[in-house]
Amino acid sequence: MSELFDAVDALVASRSSLPPPAERRRLRQAHALTLDEVAAALGVRRATVGDWEMGKTEPRPPQRDAYARLLKQLAQLYPTAESTEAPQEDAAAPQTVPPTASETLPAPTGPEPEAAAPTASDTTTAAPAGPATASRRPATKKATPANPPATTSRKKAAPAPTPASGGAYAHGPLLVLDADGERNVTGYGIGGLILDVPAKTLPALVEWTLAEARLGAERLHGSGKDADPLLVLTKAACERYGLPAELSHEERLAGRLPEGHKVLKQLQRAEWKLTKRGLGPWARIYRPAHGGRRQCVQLCIPSWHALDDRAWGHAAQLDPAELARVLGLYAQRVMTPVGSAAVTGLQLMIALNPPTRASEPDADGRRHREHRPGSLGTEPMDPAPCEATDGHPVLADLPRFHVRGPDEKLFEEAYDWARDLTDAECTKRHLVGLDVNLAFAAAANGAVVGLASPPVHVTDPAFDAALPGSWLVDLSHVDPNRVKVGKQWRDLDGDLLPSPFTPTGQRPTGPAWYATPTVAYAVELGYEVAPLEAWVRSESGRFLDGWYKRLRDAYVTTMAELGVAEKLSPAEFLEAMDGYKSRDPELGIVVDAVKMTVKGGIGKLREKARGGGWKPGQPWPALARPTWRPDIRAAVISRARVNMHRKMLHLAAATGQYPVAVLSDCAVYAADGPSPLDVLPYDTDGRTVPGSFRLGVSPGMVKHEGTQSVLWGADVLEQLAGDGHVANLARYIKTGEVTTKDTGE
Repeated sequence: MSELFDAVDALVASRSSLPPPAERRRLRQAHALTLDEVAAALGVRRATVGDWEMGKTEPRPPQRDAYARLLKQLAQLYPTAESTEAPQEDAAAPQTVPPTASETLPAPTGPEPEAAAPTASDTTTAAPAGPATASRRPATKKATPANPPATTSRKKAAPAPTPASGGAYAHGPLLVLDADGERNVTGYGIGGLILDVPAKTLPALVEWTLAEARLGAERLHGSGKDADPLLVLTKAACERYGLPAELSHEERLAGRLPEGHKVLKQLQRAEWKLTKRGLGPWARIYRPAHGGRRQCVQLCIPSWHALDDRAWGHAAQLDPAELARVLGLYAQRVMTPVGSAAVTGLQLMIALNPPTRASEPDADGRRHREHRPGSLGTEPMDPAPCEATDGHPVLADLPRFHVRGPDEKLFEEAYDWARDLTDAECTKRHLVGLDVNLAFAAAANGAVVGLASPPVHVTDPAFDAALPGSWLVDLSHVDPNRVKVGKQWRDLDGDLLPSPFTPTGQRPTGPAWYATPTVAYAVELGYEVAPLEAWVRSESGRFLDGWYKRLRDAYVTTMAELGVAEKLSPAEFLEAMDGYKSRDPELGIVVDAVKMTVKGGIGKLREKARGGGWKPGQPWPALARPTWRPDIRAAVISRARVNMHRKMLHLAAATGQYPVAVLSDCAVYAADGPSPLDVLPYDTDGRTVPGSFRLGVSPGMVKHEGTQSVLWGADVLEQLAGDGHVANLARYIKTGEVTTKDTGE
């Protein structure tokens, strides 16, 4: 009989009565419960609870009965008043935030940087008029109910709603907006936050965001500016606000909507402006700053390809709540995205090291904007001729079709070197790839680079390793067969190692331009150098140290959440890395985005001309940025390549093992076993060769890139051989798939 009773109970539970979706959300919000808390209690995902509240899906047993029980108890605590639907008459008084010294300075004039805000004023986002309805749990008080009773029947007006904890940006840096079938818009934020978005048009959405949404992020430096709020629009949200769900072919080529689009006309009528990028995948909508207040909102539209697959993987296909988690974590740990990962990486440099600061008060007690020491300043700077890319205006006097050689052009790039397998290596069974974590970030750490002063040309200079710049020097006398390793002379097989001085690994044959770290490494190897001339920068500093630390912490923290912590033993680290992204694919996206922020940010320091209308000798937009600094990029890449060579050199001197291929931050070795532990000589105490490769998660340490058989390697070398070119096995070691012909590009 008890089995029959259980069956009846289960049948009743499967039909447990639930309130409408909107009421489910109201009850949760009234009790200040987050989606995460409800999901954890019911044993489901956060996105599942969000779908229940949106009416997209309905709960099933056994969660349905428990969910119904939760809502029933909340309904007893927060009954619906008869006047629930009446509009609230008493609005909160506008809040004002006292401006800091840097907020009251006049905005400078000048060209608009690509990744910068539409105005250069160091000001903050306007304070909201009142809190938006939210599901975030305050620190000490419960959230205000979503629809408080109207106060028309009271003799005394009710007080203004108490702002949620967290200040002007209590709801975090961003919202992902989605619309349902009834055209109601919901905003998903960090920590399971859900906001009802009342705006019906795009201009109204911008107004609401600045006045009520309480979105944004605090500045990363005291002399910087707060991050503007970011709104991410799903396809449904785009259609709700009159935007196309996807761009047409012509619009994608243009990177923006055409000027006559109806939404652009709406913005113009409301006196909102767009930056030079227009309304494209990443857009900024703003009004010029007045009274020391910024009014700017960023838009990100994933369906318009705002989130590049190389950096963000499948993020554009995530549910709104999941996408909010991914972008929110990135915004909290790196910064609020302002464009592609590369653009964000470049802007992060300025956010952490602003070009100006507030001066001391003058005789009238007023502060002014002044240059901030240690920064790149506010004005763009011409590079030295050897540092300029082809077509740069400083090279306009060169003959047409002139090809510059090594003695005219600085060529500091990452490794792309490979050689044939030796007979001894052919007897081994495996090829093992070792990949350096955040190699360019590790190289940026401690790099002394030029700052805001232009380069100075010097002839017959004495080399100074502490002086950043570019040096014309002949390094062909450095013998790779006999070099200093740890200040001791060692004899090596130099033909099995790439040269540290060229990206191709070939020995230099005469004078060439090198960045300071490359020349300093020649001295470290035990050889004297005699530069013929140089372009040097006396004003210098470690401009990228804060940038490195921010990205390093973001990477290490996220990897720890994926189960890959610091200070693991080599075996524990390899075990933790096995399938680490599958433990939380969303966190895996954040890790990849951080990596691309590093690479892209360094690359943006020397952004080349784009677009069909540009002609050699003419300036292009990137040259107007103070952050167009090919010399800094060259110094970082030089340090990365030198670091890679130093590790390979120390391993070769200690064990006689040499790489068979090197591609940027990946080196491939022949080994008897398939594990990196079959390459790296760790002892029982977890120690390996000093100065060589070490397994670990920190930047500069290495992880397992992949393993293939030596037979596979021999087959690839034979398959792609031709014109004296040796295929780079590091390019294919991860998956073993050879999808395109290796041209060395």
